[in-house]
Amino acid sequence: MGKTLLLLSLLLCSFIIDLEASRQDLNQPYRTGYHFQPPSNWMNDPNGPMVYKGIYHLFYQYNPYGAVWDVRIVWGHSTSLDLVNWTPQPPAFSPSQPSDINGCWSGSVTILPNGTPVILYTGIDQNKSQVQNVAVPVNISDPYLREWSKSPANPLMAPNAVNGINPDRFRDPTTAWMGHDGEWRVIVGSSTDDRRGLAVLYKSRDFFNWTQATKPLHHEDLTGMWECPDFFPVSITGTDCLETSSFGEVKHVLKVSLIETLHDYYTIGSYDREKDVYVPDHGFVQDGSAPRLDYGKFYASKTFYDDVKKRRILWGWVNESSPAKDDIEKGWSGLQSFPRKIWLGESGNELLQWPIEEIETLRETQVKWDNKVLKAGSTIQVHGVTAAQADVDVSFKVKDLEKADVIEPSWTDPQKICSEEDLSVKSGLGPFGLMVLTSNDMEEYTSVYFRIFKSNDTKYVVLMCSDQSRSSLNEENDKATFGAFVAIDPSQETLSLRTLIDHSIVESYGGGGKVCITSRVYPKLAIGENTNLFVFNKGTQSVDVLGLNAWSLKSAQINGERVSPFSECEDSHSLNQY
Repeated sequence: MGKTLLLLSLLLCSFIIDLEASRQDLNQPYRTGYHFQPPSNWMNDPNGPMVYKGIYHLFYQYNPYGAVWDVRIVWGHSTSLDLVNWTPQPPAFSPSQPSDINGCWSGSVTILPNGTPVILYTGIDQNKSQVQNVAVPVNISDPYLREWSKSPANPLMAPNAVNGINPDRFRDPTTAWMGHDGEWRVIVGSSTDDRRGLAVLYKSRDFFNWTQATKPLHHEDLTGMWECPDFFPVSITGTDCLETSSFGEVKHVLKVSLIETLHDYYTIGSYDREKDVYVPDHGFVQDGSAPRLDYGKFYASKTFYDDVKKRRILWGWVNESSPAKDDIEKGWSGLQSFPRKIWLGESGNELLQWPIEEIETLRETQVKWDNKVLKAGSTIQVHGVTAAQADVDVSFKVKDLEKADVIEPSWTDPQKICSEEDLSVKSGLGPFGLMVLTSNDMEEYTSVYFRIFKSNDTKYVVLMCSDQSRSSLNEENDKATFGAFVAIDPSQETLSLRTLIDHSIVESYGGGGKVCITSRVYPKLAIGENTNLFVFNKGTQSVDVLGLNAWSLKSAQINGERVSPFSECEDSHSLNQY
């Protein structure tokens, strides 16, 4: 009898929890199902991602006191077995020393040759200067690394009158790498008063005593402050990725987050190990065509080498597009992008990105199309998937390329083209693509699509857009349209578009990951079951859908948001008692 009563009690408790979760979903329609976020409050930069003893770790900039940024920022910490489901851990550290008493800002993890992880991070000291500190695990036998200790020798690197570094512009140390001479190298982002961006280089033999090099690893004039730099090798012989200190048949990537534009730019080039100088292959372009990791909402990104699966994984902070008052009302702000594998494309001129394969563990119902024709002006609904939480992969083929409109020579800024040539503007080839997070009456929708143009020299230009202008009836949100050119020849290749949809975030990958665009949207009508998914073609010529695969995605377990009925309803009883 006692066991029966207990089981009935647990079933009732489970029902109550599910009911409460449903109510929470109604109150929090923009919480995501499979993107990383803490249960509440503010989050920004990803910090020090790594894998240690088979456990994945993500640290992140976290304000435990509210849903807006605060000077008392700490290093939040979560762990995972699969990069999809996450368990919260205590914050790694918070302001406590003179060298970080005004904030523990971004940094990176380096795995030493003996397997010990070490964190280098920026602290805001008692004088409000930005300095670089170190922290080490208290117990290296703990795979969850739940306790960290700061060195009493902090800070290890600091601005002063001799080095002339601006104390307000000196932050975000990278993962360190070992040089040919056995010395460690690390770069820290900085800039001069005349807006020269700098990757300030330091060297060390023991990782705890650092000396500034006579020259930066790289610099570029008129680029402003370089935040969150990242520097890593990429293989030129395949998609296998490399540990940060690797050399041989490699190129190197230097990524910087420019505070003046709030975008992440990268260059690919050569690193001279003898001179400690990095030279990009094609310079540092400073216009709308400059290579970016993502052409939407994506900043302060950080990669790490996953030695378990021999891949490099990219994280990026995806900030809100809503007013701060809305963030305070909902009690949280900030997401991380879904983890992406990143590698060098066959051309050697661009990086490719793709959602890590572990996303497939969330897939449920699948809808599959083969060889459909999208007639001019048509819109076809994709039935059978949870349109608010889905993974959609579609391939297009365009036959009548001679019908493409001629692109104007002055059209060099893809975002401007996407903003001016919105969905209502028909052309020969496009717009065609996906309408996601669409309300029942189509009053709200976010469109991700292609247009194909031809230039005067008969080459084709593929434009990819993510248009948020109709995403919400709430006019207070930032509903900017994003765009990028995709380096693909539609006469030789199909056009692929993969889009991850998760309530308030839309991550899209064009051309097999050549272009990524991330958007934040906040529908008032297209919420939950009132969300729809469409494939469309607003152009004047037909487009073939060679294949479409769409999956409903179940929710991941992220930082304890969906609690177990056994823990939540626990009284003085336990199943073990019976």
